Amino acid sequence: MNKLVFKNKEEMGAAAASAAAETIRAAIAGRGQANIILATGASQFEILEQLTAAQDIDWSTVVMFHLDEYVGLGPDHPASFRKYLQERFVDRVGSLQAVHFVDGDANDPAGECTRLGDIIRQHSIDVACVGIGENGHLAFNDPPADFETDEPYLVVELDERCRKQQLGEGWFPTLADVPAQAISMSIKQILSSQRMIVTVPDERKAEAVRNALNGPITPQCPASILQDHGDCSIFLDEPAASML
Repeated sequence: MNKLVFKNKEEMGAAAASAAAETIRAAIAGRGQANIILATGASQFEILEQLTAAQDIDWSTVVMFHLDEYVGLGPDHPASFRKYLQERFVDRVGSLQAVHFVDGDANDPAGECTRLGDIIRQHSIDVACVGIGENGHLAFNDPPADFETDEPYLVVELDERCRKQQLGEGWFPTLADVPAQAISMSIKQILSSQRMIVTVPDERKAEAVRNALNGPITPQCPASILQDHGDCSIFLDEPAASML
C-alpha cells in the first residue's frame, strides 16, 4: 500500500485525480477502453472535481460502475448516489460508453444484484476510486464484512455508525430517515480492480485510517483488506493521517 499525505483535501484530491486519470489514459491507449468504479460521499468531492477537469481523456471510451446505493431511494432523492454521480461526474464529462448505476429502488434488490453482477463480470476494472468509512467500511460493506463471497453485488444491512455518518454528513434530516439497507459492491469485486485509488479526508476518519493501514486484516475493519492489494494508493489529508 502506497500512502501519501497532503496538507489539505484540495491537494489530496488533485493528486488522487491525477493518478486515476493516468490509469484511465493508459487503459484507453492500451485497448481502446477503460473500465472504472466510482464512489460517492463527502470523501469524493475533491477527486471528482479534479477528475472531471482532466485533459486528454476520451470519456466516450469509458465504462463506469458505481459502488452502492440505498435500498428504496429513487434517483431524485437528495441522498441518492445515482443523483450524486450524475451531477458530479456524468453531466460534467459528457457521453460515456456506458454507465451502470445501481437501481436502489428496484422492486427486487436481489435481482438487481444479479443483473449488475452479470454485467461487471464481463469487465476487467482498470481503476476503482473509493473511500473509507468512519467504521472502516468499503462501499457499504460494514463490519463484520464478508471477505469470502464471490458475488459482485450484495444486499447489506447498514450498521448504526454507518447510518450516523450519513446523517452527520448532512445527507438526511434525521437518523430515522437513513435507510437500513443498501445494495453494495462486494469486497472481492472491489479488490479485483487492477488499481485502487483511495481518498480519505478529515479527522473523523483518522481512527479508521489507522486501523486499516496499521492494524490486522480483519472483517471488523473492512478497509484493512486493502493491505493485500498489489496496487493500492491511499491519499490522505493531514487530519485523516493524524493517528498514524
